Amino acid sequence: MYIKNPKKIENNSMDIIAPYLSDVDFKEGELPIVKRMIHTTGDVDYRHIIEFQNDFVERATLAMKKGGKIYADTNMIAAGVNKPALEKANLEVFTCVSDEDVRKIAKEQEITRSMAAVDKAIKDGVTMFAFGNAPTALFRLIEHIKAGDISPDFIIGVPVGFVGAAESKEELSTVSVPFVRTNGSKGGSNVAVSVINALLYSFIERDF
Repeated sequence: MYIKNPKKIENNSMDIIAPYLSDVDFKEGELPIVKRMIHTTGDVDYRHIIEFQNDFVERATLAMKKGGKIYADTNMIAAGVNKPALEKANLEVFTCVSDEDVRKIAKEQEITRSMAAVDKAIKDGVTMFAFGNAPTALFRLIEHIKAGDISPDFIIGVPVGFVGAAESKEELSTVSVPFVRTNGSKGGSNVAVSVINALLYSFIERDF
């Protein structure tokens, strides 16, 4: 016999994940995020590469409770976050990588569209960021932070890949901003989604 109820399936999965966390030291508020990241990837080894810094959970939750926009570097992140929960929280997850003006600026400045999109988001006053794919976007945001152009409320830094991904996440250590990251090459848009959803579910009642 198999479980059909989605809530029971998820709860059962979280119960299975819990014992694996006995050899790591996460704060109480961080554990639901860690569990959801593992649940999303099906990889319990994630527990050894997830890192939270500068009161990420507390400050990210506070920022999200105020509503507003979260910039994402992929359409997959924008599509994957729980829409009813976002609506209840008066939040929007968006990306502008494919916008025509971003394409034009990227071509003129000879930079990636991901970099140009971050520039646009900053100009539009966005202070919450999630990166699951583009190391160049994360590097660009860090450049702006160091230049004093912005002080983000939080950064979800989980770009995946073998070229620049690990390095971009390591660079987060050079700025005093609340962040969560996956050290090394692992990550992805689905991981970024899991973090946002976990934060949402900490203060918004979820509709299964």
